[in-house]
Amino acid sequence: MRVKICGIRQPDQGRAIAQLGATALGFICTTQSPRYVTPSEIRTVVDALPRDNANQLTVDRVGVFVDASIDDIQRTVESGGLNAVQLHGHETPEFCAQLRNALPAVELIKAFRVRSPETLAETQAFSSGVDTFLLDAYHPHLMGGTGHTINWADLEAFESDRPWFLAGGLTPSNVVEAVTALQPNGIDVSSGVERSPADKDLKKVEALFQALQQKGSTLLRPMKNR
Repeated sequence: MRVKICGIRQPDQGRAIAQLGATALGFICTTQSPRYVTPSEIRTVVDALPRDNANQLTVDRVGVFVDASIDDIQRTVESGGLNAVQLHGHETPEFCAQLRNALPAVELIKAFRVRSPETLAETQAFSSGVDTFLLDAYHPHLMGGTGHTINWADLEAFESDRPWFLAGGLTPSNVVEAVTALQPNGIDVSSGVERSPADKDLKKVEALFQALQQKGSTLLRPMKNR
């Protein structure tokens, strides 16, 4: 299972979280968010991340965008050293196809804020254009990092031809229940392991991984470094 810790800003925290077992780190690239991080700040974090014996980064680097232009996304990917893009706004299947053409080697993740079971039907239109889905809790004003939990019962019948992340209000105390009930391919955690926006509590991060390890979850290797 993939584990993405989102809302990273501090290089020492990013490195420590990667060493604790994260397979992906998320960087918020929309200025409206209290977790916003600039491309140069992303690069500073990425440069501090651990590498394996082949000098490859051991964790995926995901830029989270909300209704950004393709040019802006491309510039941030290149300057920040990202290998994945998460689209968390109102992006269309056509936009995703255009972005795929612009960034053919980058993993594309499309996020959906699940308001009701009907939201899940929207994923079908994106299956051919993205690599991965992310299901997050709906909030009328915030696009993510709300600390709100999805109604898990709405997801029990969800089937997808793409791997998917579960997000929304996950914490060390409820993650095992969520993973056991829904069997996602990955989880995305932000506010559940924070002291304040973008300031991660490493003790909570460690507790999250301890809970997953006690369940017997196997953490997947990161996507191929691009």
